[in-house]
Amino acid sequence: MRVKLKIKKGDIVKVICGNSKGQQGKVLQILIKQNRAVVEGINIVTKHSRPSAKNSKGGIIKKEASIHISNLMVVDGSGSATRVGRRIENEKIIRYSKKSGEVIK
Repeated sequence: MRVKLKIKKGDIVKVICGNSKGQQGKVLQILIKQNRAVVEGINIVTKHSRPSAKNSKGGIIKKEASIHISNLMVVDGSGSATRVGRRIENEKIIRYSKKSGEVIK
């Protein structure tokens, strides 16, 4: 059984736990099976790469690593982190902010 995640690609999220606590970023990718997300500018790791046909020099590359969904909260329009609820309006499921009640795009 697959769990419905409250965070989607393109959402602005805030990190609530871990080394990057307090930082905000845009979700670039969701890894559903691992319950993880890749967030822009968060959890930067260094990767050593060998020279190859694509990258002739090789060297050290900095890139975003995934972070667990439980350590993220969606940021609503007012800029505060909030829990996400779902309700049916006009026969469509919409996501809304539990703190302010406004719809999350």
